[in-house]
Amino acid sequence: MRKTALSLGLFAAFLANAQSIKTTIDLVNVKDDKVAVTMEFPKMKSGDIKFHFPKTVPGTYSVDDYGRFIEGIKFYDNKGKELAFTKVNDNSYSLKNAQNLSKVSYLVNDSFDEETDTSKHKAVFSPSGTDIEAGKVYMINTHGFVGYIENMQDVPYQLIVQKPTDFYGTTALVDQDKSESTDTYTLANYAKVTDSPLMYTKPDYITFNAGGMDLVLGVYSPTGKYKASDFKDNLEKMVVAQKKFLGDMNTNKKYAIMLYLSGGDGPDVHGFGALEHHESTSVVLPEGMPKEAIDQTITDVVSHEFFHTVNPLKTHSEEIHYFNYADPKMSQHLWMYEGGTEYFANLFQIQEGLINKEEFLKRIGEKINNSKKYNDTMPFTVMSKNVLQDAYKDQYRNVYEKGALLAMCMDIELRKLSNGEMGYRDMIRKLSQRFGENKPFKDDKLIDELVTVTGYPQIKDFYNKYIAGNQPTPYAEYLKMVGVEVSKKELPPIFWFIKDPTQTGYDPGTQALAFDEDAALSPFAKSVGFKITDKVLAIDGRVIDINKLADLMGYTRTIKEGQEVTVTILRDNAGKNEKMTLKGKAILDKIDKEKIQFKANPTPEELKLQTQWLTGKK
Repeated sequence: MRKTALSLGLFAAFLANAQSIKTTIDLVNVKDDKVAVTMEFPKMKSGDIKFHFPKTVPGTYSVDDYGRFIEGIKFYDNKGKELAFTKVNDNSYSLKNAQNLSKVSYLVNDSFDEETDTSKHKAVFSPSGTDIEAGKVYMINTHGFVGYIENMQDVPYQLIVQKPTDFYGTTALVDQDKSESTDTYTLANYAKVTDSPLMYTKPDYITFNAGGMDLVLGVYSPTGKYKASDFKDNLEKMVVAQKKFLGDMNTNKKYAIMLYLSGGDGPDVHGFGALEHHESTSVVLPEGMPKEAIDQTITDVVSHEFFHTVNPLKTHSEEIHYFNYADPKMSQHLWMYEGGTEYFANLFQIQEGLINKEEFLKRIGEKINNSKKYNDTMPFTVMSKNVLQDAYKDQYRNVYEKGALLAMCMDIELRKLSNGEMGYRDMIRKLSQRFGENKPFKDDKLIDELVTVTGYPQIKDFYNKYIAGNQPTPYAEYLKMVGVEVSKKELPPIFWFIKDPTQTGYDPGTQALAFDEDAALSPFAKSVGFKITDKVLAIDGRVIDINKLADLMGYTRTIKEGQEVTVTILRDNAGKNEKMTLKGKAILDKIDKEKIQFKANPTPEELKLQTQWLTGKK
């Protein structure tokens, strides 16, 4: 019996491999920062074939065209003869009468290097990008390395990574061979391939269990400033709090975190943040950050990605479930997928005691003020559905501001209606129970489903006014229900380059100030021809020093209206930084902000609802 069962098992494995797409990524023979990939296919069922790389991938909301990083592509039949093909666009290839197609080979360039030259394209968001640095690190977001044949996305993949023997691959996947030079993984379909990033580097990782979930944290720190063990305590504390907050909504038994710290002589990346997957997340942060700042960012950003395991990874519409990588159709519900997830990433911290209520309210106030930079009357469903189009894509980042605030207001609305018995988290739990990972809902029927799971038709009015409608959300009205006052705060006029100074960052590679690309320029910046992609090296001869930024800010506060100001900048000119000087008369910009604070004497009803809101208790 045992021998027969083993033989049948081997035979089944042989059949599975015979019907899978064998994909080999060669990290050993790397030349000119290019990685060779080969894909071997089972017998074709059709003579006319379309081969694609993704235009965009789930969790990102921009057109990235990953096929533009591919070169030297060749298609072969089962006798090793090259087949003719037509390149349709950056991502797609067409082959006629190719029923004998057996293999495709190509070279992959990485996207990180492109971030230093955005003259031709907008750079790929770093956590969804790729990095190839021989002997150092390989960030393998698989959608940047592996393509697919149209109508064969559901065929299993056998992914083989040939690697240096002294390299370790951080991933949630399970290696199925014992070789030191090869890792082999089996994936159910192309969606699982793109859902499974890997990071290969010399071993620096930790594994541990937190909240009943096995975690692996792999770290790449180019100068060796940090080790994986440096972040264990904070990460463990965060995960335990998240698992408690989610309860039965999260069923993950394992989770992998790939933390790529940029710095040293590596590529000059700018897209700091993370990208979600079912069992892992890829994170990119600057190595120059202090440890405490990295810990806080992990708590804020990695927790956000982990909450995506609930929504949209396990509760989503048909647009996400049947994602079209070549011609994506977007969902209307970024307010829930991103906004609700961002709300969770802050709410769990107050409810599980990681921050106090003053810090939580401060974050809400920042989101209210940040949301003012965007069109407050644009229906969120319309923006979400059309986010890949030029007319809407500049509004995308409002999902982390207004999107989170919409979830907060719906939370308060539900608690008000239910006398504190139900909140936003309860609604999402019920929605996940009604649908789930393998049962999508219809995109235009979501609000009806939310009414069904909550039992409150009033939330349809909220949805139609503030999410699908063009009415600005009355934050003050909702916050008043939980004993919070909102008032106007006029700040003294200041001199700066952008309307919102909080969108200022520091680029350690050039030792200059850099700015969020969606930030609005100040009147002074516009008057001297400053561009949002410019980096500031000095103001009136005062060179930017990361250790003395307080002194610099102190100086800018002394600048008077009409004063002559000289700004030394770096400007990207066809991929090369050009040093320039801009001069003009200072224009001070007045800033109005919302000030929010807890009422000194809330009513008993307000205090009760506030306590339920901040603790999650009924």
